[in-house]
Amino acid sequence: MSSKFYEVKLGQDVIVKRLQLADSFTTRLVGLMFKGPPADKDGLLFEDCRSLHTHFMTYPLDVVFLDKNDRVVRVIKEMKPWRMTRPYFKASKAFEVKVGSLAREVKPGDQLEVKCIS
Repeated sequence: MSSKFYEVKLGQDVIVKRLQLADSFTTRLVGLMFKGPPADKDGLLFEDCRSLHTHFMTYPLDVVFLDKNDRVVRVIKEMKPWRMTRPYFKASKAFEVKVGSLAREVKPGDQLEVKCIS
């Protein structure tokens, strides 16, 4: 896993405190599989990502797809284990967080700020 971490803001509100970047083939493939759910307001960020799966997961996730300008393309609430999203061709990155841990409601069209914090 990368040592790079990102925070996500919606306006002035920090909605995700710490996303760890999945930056290798292995970390992208494995993601959060075989691990417990991330802490509240923590998660995993995938760059160059248009689709995700939850194979081998034991808990649901909230998933947000963003375009190249960090505008929300799609929000999937409570994505259950053993599912796969369809491809979102306008998306360029996505992040996964524990269900219900987003500090604010996020919807398609929202402009987020994804900023490296380490």
